[in-house]
Amino acid sequence: MSKIFARTWLIMVYLFLYLPIVTLVIYSFNDSPLVSIWSQASLRWYSALANDRDLIASVVLSFKIALMVGLLSVLFGTLTAFVLSKYKRFYGRTFFFSMATAPLVMPDVIVGLSLLLMLVSLQHWLGFPERGLLTILLGHALLGTAYAAVVVSSRLKEMDVRLDEAAMDLGCKPRQVFRFITFPLIMPSLISAFLLTFTLSFDDVVLASFLSGPGYSTLPMVIFSRARLGLNPSINAVAAVTIAVVSVAVIVSSIYHVRTQRKRDHEIAMRYSDGSQ
Repeated sequence: MSKIFARTWLIMVYLFLYLPIVTLVIYSFNDSPLVSIWSQASLRWYSALANDRDLIASVVLSFKIALMVGLLSVLFGTLTAFVLSKYKRFYGRTFFFSMATAPLVMPDVIVGLSLLLMLVSLQHWLGFPERGLLTILLGHALLGTAYAAVVVSSRLKEMDVRLDEAAMDLGCKPRQVFRFITFPLIMPSLISAFLLTFTLSFDDVVLASFLSGPGYSTLPMVIFSRARLGLNPSINAVAAVTIAVVSVAVIVSSIYHVRTQRKRDHEIAMRYSDGSQ
């Protein structure tokens, strides 16, 4: 009885999570101009998407920002994770940890408003920066760094510090320890942090609305503005394309992670077998 209930509950959860996405993809092939009424299968809205310059420009802008945010978040988040994981005691550590993780629990509206006020003040005093790509990038990187730091630090805490100590005892310098020991071990977490922050940036509408300027509208902002006037079926097409790209990226990342883990387990098993002999 318990197994039947567990399976039923699991199916219901999957339906709740993925049925709307499947419905959206199916209706992206709908020929009707009404998003909720099916007429016949067609690629009409994919053709319309190819001619929608504003929508394509917003997709390109969102992709550029998300890509740069992912890279910056991984860089700054890794440095933050190393400070918190490797240095257990230093003056102001508690305050630093609180500030590094504060964006995780702070409402996006508050973060966006505070960044907007700061940027307006800087622009008034210095004449820089103008609201646009740079300001959206800074706001998203601020939030992404906190998420990346949590993901990478969780991996660093699981690592055996004796590996670094053994490498240094054998003559490795700190940069060599990081290059040959630490970096390969935390690579899966770096990829996970990049994908997470990339998705958060690509999906964000609150911070982008506060920090964007004229001529800089991200994809979520365009979709939200059009949804207020009634959804255009071309939105279904761009959403379906986005889902396809994200699905491929997740599958590739999962395959890479599984292969890396198998390779690591195989190397460990070989070392143990060689040592026993």
